[in-house]
Amino acid sequence: MSENNTKKTVREFYDHVGWQMVNQDMYQNAQYEDLRPVTREYIHRCHLRVNRHIAKEGIYLLDAGSGPVQYPEYLTYSEGYQARVCMDISIVALKEARKRLGDQGRYVVGDIAHLPFKSNLFDGIVSLHTIHHVPLEDKLPAYDELYRTLKPGKTMAIVNGWTNAPLMRWLSRFMDAIKQFHDWRRKRKVGTKPVEAAIKTASESVQEPDQESAPAGTFVHKLDAEWLTQALKDRMDFEILVWRSVSVRFLRSVIYPEWGGRFWLKILFWLEERFPRLLGRIGQYPLLVVRKPEIKNLVQASEV
Repeated sequence: MSENNTKKTVREFYDHVGWQMVNQDMYQNAQYEDLRPVTREYIHRCHLRVNRHIAKEGIYLLDAGSGPVQYPEYLTYSEGYQARVCMDISIVALKEARKRLGDQGRYVVGDIAHLPFKSNLFDGIVSLHTIHHVPLEDKLPAYDELYRTLKPGKTMAIVNGWTNAPLMRWLSRFMDAIKQFHDWRRKRKVGTKPVEAAIKTASESVQEPDQESAPAGTFVHKLDAEWLTQALKDRMDFEILVWRSVSVRFLRSVIYPEWGGRFWLKILFWLEERFPRLLGRIGQYPLLVVRKPEIKNLVQASEV
């Protein structure tokens, strides 16, 4: 698929599917997340990790690939800024973002690999689950463009996913076994209940569909920590931390309220806090933190 066709496919998916409301509180795209009550606190705390790595206040925050700014935690990133610049390839996303941000937002249709902004403009930059939609030939230009528009002395936070995260690969058989056991128990439980209870249980299962049964998504090209390290090591100062170490498949397969799900997610979050660099490299969703040196440091580096 050519670069232009890929971008057209991504835009059309989000305009016509991803950012369409499936009920009054949820976009279709949210069906690729695990939003059950048992995972809510864990997901919430992972979302808030971004705030640690960007300036708390400034003039402009760039949200590159903003989507509709769909989760409440996303709004906290720009609370201390005069304006949040939402840039997205989808006009539908920007219309939805305007409903949440109003006059605090600035709304720009654009391509993350060719940003329509001057250099050294933004006091902070966030980009969440966007670069993995970019064709391979545009991945490095996307990182370069974000870096170019970041003010010296500031940081940006980029969240994406690894193609085949080692931790999820190691846990794959365990996830399958737990899910199969849970499905067996649920079917057995439904088989012994009155008809009304069986219907209720079935309807609850439909509300939280497995990822495999969700509507088909769009182009995704993820890579791994080794590729990213090699690609960026001479371009910018960065570190790879953890945003979230486990996939949606893991959460839906393993985490259940009746099995102490909230407790195990508290343990998991503690481990992520204790080993952020390790789990950022082997877990599912890394948080890339990029720091741009002050101007004087850039001048000194150029003179060496």
